[in-house]
Amino acid sequence: MANVLQELATWLHDVFVKQFDTWVLLGFVAQFFFSMRFVVQWVASEKAKRSVVPIAFWFFSLFGGSLLLIYAIQRQDPVFIAGQALGLFIYIRNLWLIANERKAAMTKVD
Repeated sequence: MANVLQELATWLHDVFVKQFDTWVLLGFVAQFFFSMRFVVQWVASEKAKRSVVPIAFWFFSLFGGSLLLIYAIQRQDPVFIAGQALGLFIYIRNLWLIANERKAAMTKVD
């Protein structure tokens, strides 16, 4: 058992300490922003007492996803690159739809 724990400790050190550089820091910052979208969505839903996707969700998605894509490109990870690139189109499209909806609502008011 002690050997397994030692191997785990060595692995954790190799992954989280030895590899740590500016790119890993960017990856963690990117993941933080990407994860914040879920916190924003959860808080908005709790306030409304129903499922809500606020505009901040899409901005956190776009910002965090963009940073994660940069990180994935630097790491040359094809799965991560494809996943984040597709997501960016979805986030931009949702922000575009929201902008058009707001523009139409403003036109109706005038």
